[in-house]
Parts: sequence; structure tokens; C-alpha cells
Amino acid sequence: MSHLFAHLARMKLIQRWPLMYNVRSENVQEHSLQVAMVAHALAIISNQKFGTKLSPDRAATVAIFHDASEILTGDLPTPVKYFNKEIEAEYKKIEAIAEHRLLEMVPDEFQQEYQPLLSSEHADTEYKLLVKSADTICAFLKCLEELRAGNNEFNTARKRLIESLDKNPDPAVKYFVDCYVPSFKLSLDDINRLL
Repeated sequence: MSHLFAHLARMKLIQRWPLMYNVRSENVQEHSLQVAMVAHALAIISNQKFGTKLSPDRAATVAIFHDASEILTGDLPTPVKYFNKEIEAEYKKIEAIAEHRLLEMVPDEFQQEYQPLLSSEHADTEYKLLVKSADTICAFLKCLEELRAGNNEFNTARKRLIESLDKNPDPAVKYFVDCYVPSFKLSLDDINRLL
């Protein structure tokens, strides 16, 4: 018997942005779906516009599992996680322990397939970077959503994230931001009017 999927089903119980007031709460499961959709798009953009040979399906799959360890660790807020190098290093150790624990839940005959999905140590660097970019985009989109709802609590995070996106060397990220992000600043009526 494996408890892996019973644990993964609890991703919906882990709330993101726990130190900040949220107009609409966001859980790890819904966040992972959005990151998977953006990672999929980034791979397509990268292939068609910039000549790479990424698998959009692989990018989406890696993204689905990118925060899976948080079912054991919770979502540690970014200001805490990166408060100083010592805390960051210790948290990386905690994440590695949680990832190993999840991998132990996978039946032996499937562990090779799940290892690069559940263990950041064994993840493909190219997809890991792409998913990190998608994760940053999605955090930025959450900031825009909160700010549109009048919640200025997310203004500092928005500034930090847009700086990170501006510095991102992946041209697919810039393409995605330029092409898709402006719509997130519009109301549904405005979006429908522009169709």
C-alpha cells in the first residue's frame, strides 16, 4: 500500500502567502495547476520562437509536482525562507528530507519515474529553471489579482517579482509577460470586448 496520493491530495489544504492578507486565498494545488499551464506555454514559446527542443508535457508534469514537498513542510513564506543564508540552507535540508519521504511512498517499481519529479536533487536542470520561471510568473499574477481587488499588501511583492522577471535571461519569459500578462490587468468585460 502507498500513501503517496493520499498525501498529494492534501496539497489543496496548504495555503500560500500565509503571512499576508489575501482577498482570495490560494492553495498549493491550484497554484501548481497554474504553474503547470504557464510552464507548458513557456516550453511551447521557447521551442517555436527561440529554437529549443523542450517537451511542453514534461514541463507541465514537473510543474505539477514542484511544490509537492510542501504537504510535509507547509508553505514557508519567502521573507522567512530567504531571511539569511543559514535559514535558507537549513530549509533546503528540510525540503530534501520531505522530498525523500515522499519518494519513499512511491512503490519501488515506479520510483525511477517519480525521482526527478519529487526530488529536486535529481530534477533536470533545464526543466527546473523553466518551472521556477513559471512559478515566478504565477506569483506575479497573484500580486496583480490582489492589487486589482484593492489589496495593497501585495505591492512590495509585485515590485520584487517584476524585477526578478525583468532580470530573467529566458526570452520565453519576456514573451509570455508581454503577450499574456496585460490581460490580467483587465476586467472580464474588458477582455470580452477585446475578443
